[in-house]
Amino acid sequence: MKKLLMIVASLLLTNLVFADTTLNLDKSKSKLMWLGKKVTGKHNGDIKFKSGSITLSKEGILKDANFTVDMTTINTTDLSGEWKDKLDGHLKNEDFFNVSKHPTSTLKFKKVNSKAGKVYNVTADLTIKEKTKPVTFDVKLDGKKATGSFTFDRTVYDIKYGSGKFFEGLGDKMINDEVKVDFDIALK
Repeated sequence: MKKLLMIVASLLLTNLVFADTTLNLDKSKSKLMWLGKKVTGKHNGDIKFKSGSITLSKEGILKDANFTVDMTTINTTDLSGEWKDKLDGHLKNEDFFNVSKHPTSTLKFKKVNSKAGKVYNVTADLTIKEKTKPVTFDVKLDGKKATGSFTFDRTVYDIKYGSGKFFEGLGDKMINDEVKVDFDIALK
């Protein structure tokens, strides 16, 4: 019996030592910034995370990650007053992200490849407005911090407002289809 208990204890300890580690997102210290361009300039802002986590192997290698973004928090940071309120409202309505119907977006890592140092090349599923498409980008993992950026084509998520692909004669009202997202994620 004693021998059996030793074997069970050894197996439990081995599983603990060799188990993956999941680090949760620290929402108060994490940042998600966006940049959208148009013919006559650009606008930028931020969005709040709702939840998220990163899974590391026992060796500390990035294996997986999942994040949920609260789209109702989309915020313009380069404008103030009435113009800020108008743009924030427009981004939240049906022309863009339709946050009353689609209050969250998600990013789920599907494939992670190590590069030099603590840099990883990631292919992830980005879901916006219930449409899921892959995005590929690099992530730098430094202790309990993950940083990087990616770009996505908003039109593949049915966000066509002001797109030259779908509307003619927009002139200086045309909005670029590419949206850049920078992330600075703190983990706990």
